Amino acid sequence: MEKELDQLATLAHAGRNGVFRLLMRRYPDAVPAGEIAAALDLKASTASAYLASLRESGLIGQARQGTSLRYRAEIGTAQALVGFLFNECCRGRPDLCPPMPLPHANGDTPMADRKYTVLFICTGNSARSIFAESILRDMAGDRFEVFSAGTKPYSELNPFAVEMLQNKGHDTSHLRAKNVSEFQGPDAPALDFVFTVCDQAANEECPVWEGQPLSAHWGMPDPVKATGTEAEQRLAFQLAYGALKNRITLFTALPLDALDRISLQGEIDSIGASNLEGDTA
Repeated sequence: MEKELDQLATLAHAGRNGVFRLLMRRYPDAVPAGEIAAALDLKASTASAYLASLRESGLIGQARQGTSLRYRAEIGTAQALVGFLFNECCRGRPDLCPPMPLPHANGDTPMADRKYTVLFICTGNSARSIFAESILRDMAGDRFEVFSAGTKPYSELNPFAVEMLQNKGHDTSHLRAKNVSEFQGPDAPALDFVFTVCDQAANEECPVWEGQPLSAHWGMPDPVKATGTEAEQRLAFQLAYGALKNRITLFTALPLDALDRISLQGEIDSIGASNLEGDTA
């Protein structure tokens, strides 16, 4: 019990809690300390102190990648802490912690006989998220209702992204940049899955989604920020498109009606952690 109480005391501090929550949103990414500090507007020394406390309590892990130290949330520790709260503090009362369903129930309709609703999020909603939206809709639109949005959407879609989608045979006439606020509130569609496809969007603190959809981080470099010749910039968009297509292909192959929620979460996390390079053809 002493260990769990120490972990709760660590998380009771607003700054340390903010770091832990960011790493949970970025899981399974291992995030450099500098990026954590920048995302949360912390001094380097402050971020270092918070990370040290979280590591000491076992809530996060540290690994060296090249010359950089990176940090990742320890999911097993978080799971054990929730179990401690449920079993030891709340005495296992089912009225306080009811069993978690699979993605949102739809009456008595079997899971296999309805569409799942998926939202892809990035910051600008001008390239990666509209790639993902278009790919999944055209790959498995009979099984998925697909949307995309941005935390700070641009007023227009990126012209390279639109051109690439058109060249790949996707219909772009219905695409527009949207704010995530369109998918929150009583009139928003009930979501089954929420995927962030850029690190900046995952770093941002978003409201908890209604209905407890499964979420995962599928971050990748932003092709909009690519520099160099026009050919080099187009290559960045091609790589982003290809990597997303590879991930979405794996996602659509999952037996969604046969997996429990924990197993399904593990599968979509694994897809996000995969180093799936895009096709440059």
